[in-house]
Amino acid sequence: MIELEGVPELIDPVMVAAFEGWNDAGDAASTAVAHLDREWKGEVFAALDAEDYYDFQVNRPTVWLDNGVRKITWPTTRLSVVRVGGEKPRDLVLVRGIEPSMRWRSFCNEILGFAHELGVEMVVILGALLGDTPHTRPVPVSGVTSDPDLARTMDLEETRYEGPTGIVGILQEACTHAGVPAVSLWAAVPHYVSQPPNPKATLALLNRLEDLIGLRIPLGELPEDARAWQLGVDQLASEDSEVAEYVQTLEEARDTAELPEASGEAIAREFERYLRRREPGQGPGLATDGGDTSYLRDTSSGRTRPPKPEQPGPESAPEPTEQEPPREGEGSDGDAEE
Repeated sequence: MIELEGVPELIDPVMVAAFEGWNDAGDAASTAVAHLDREWKGEVFAALDAEDYYDFQVNRPTVWLDNGVRKITWPTTRLSVVRVGGEKPRDLVLVRGIEPSMRWRSFCNEILGFAHELGVEMVVILGALLGDTPHTRPVPVSGVTSDPDLARTMDLEETRYEGPTGIVGILQEACTHAGVPAVSLWAAVPHYVSQPPNPKATLALLNRLEDLIGLRIPLGELPEDARAWQLGVDQLASEDSEVAEYVQTLEEARDTAELPEASGEAIAREFERYLRRREPGQGPGLATDGGDTSYLRDTSSGRTRPPKPEQPGPESAPEPTEQEPPREGEGSDGDAEE
């Protein structure tokens, strides 16, 4: 039973989603949404029925003790709302869960049902993949969409990918069929250091999200964590001559490829981000470091599931929005949609 009591009419809401699993190299995407939820003190208002979408032999429930009482946490997907303050407040609907084991089209329709009922204006889905990118350089983040108009107005890439996809790709395609603007942001994680966490990739996703939706995101300790992560990988690489040589090869390839990319547009984006953080209380849509969540109320009363939009047909299943994580020695330097 899905509960949706106590959620008021939202202000210019944007849905931001991430899912653990295949689309979440280094846990970078799911950690980004968890960071938003923690910094803006989000409160969960709904959770999908775990038995509808998860194989518990693949994603097992966990048992824990609460003051001596044993309790069970089931793997699922939860939704929360945060209100971002500033001169022009707006709301974010945060979707955080695990890639479902089954019934993906129904899963996406349920998410879209919430988006429809809450008046969501745009869906942003975060993902991370393995790539031939050096840890010493800025993390490549690709912004892609299936909507040609959105690609043109928001300076995004129109996806041309063909191949295996995950729930990120399926959800974006479902949004397209339902007429909901949707964007996927993909961070490239070095394949030779893929184990989580990867705070540098998480930070890159949040910076790109900040640019996309025009909000100042409080970063907390993430910048320091990212620096510490890079220093740790530097040390490990320096202890192995073959790894150090390989990283140098990646650096040279990256630097050569990006020489034409040192454009005025890229410099302007960095300068705008600097100004936002230098003057946190000025300008339209700038967020405060805290969120007002007092408007959320107890959601214990039951409510039936929100109406679901028309289910996309089988022909929408192949989703050209992402790249299968490359095997070691392969990849495209983080170009998720080339």
